[in-house]
Amino acid sequence: MTLEERIQRLEDIEAIRLLKHRYLNACDTKQVKRVRECFAEGEILIDYGPVGVFKDRDQFVELFRVMACHNHVVDLHHGANPEIKVEGDSALARWALFYFNIDARSGATKQLGGIYEDEYQRIDGEWKIFRTTFKAHSFHNTEKAG
Repeated sequence: MTLEERIQRLEDIEAIRLLKHRYLNACDTKQVKRVRECFAEGEILIDYGPVGVFKDRDQFVELFRVMACHNHVVDLHHGANPEIKVEGDSALARWALFYFNIDARSGATKQLGGIYEDEYQRIDGEWKIFRTTFKAHSFHNTEKAG
C-alpha cells in the first residue's frame, strides 16, 4: 500500500467516524434534516429491531420525528469503540452504543446498550450510511412513581 493510499484510508476512516458522530448528535439535538442526510438515498436498510425495519431513510426519519422530536424527550447517544474497515468506496464498521433517555414529563428513564453493525458507501465523494443494524444487549427502564 502506497503512502497516498494509507493517507486516503485514514481520511476515509475519520470521515466515517465523523458521519456516525454527526448522526448520533443530530438524534440528540432533534435535527431531523441532518439525521436524514446521514443516510444514502433510495433503497437502504435500517434495522433497529423492536423499533422497526426501514427500507428507506424517509420512513425512518418520519418515525424519529414522531417519537423523539418533543421538548420533554431528552436523548443521549454515546457511540464508542469503532472498528472501521474501508475497501474502496465501501466500508464496514462496528460501534458500541450507550443510550440514555429521559421523559421530562414523567421522570421515566431508559438505558440501553448494544452494538451497531454498519455498512457505508461513498456516494459523490461523501460517505453515507447504507445499511445499519442495531442489536441491544442490555436494557433498563425506570418509571418514576407519581
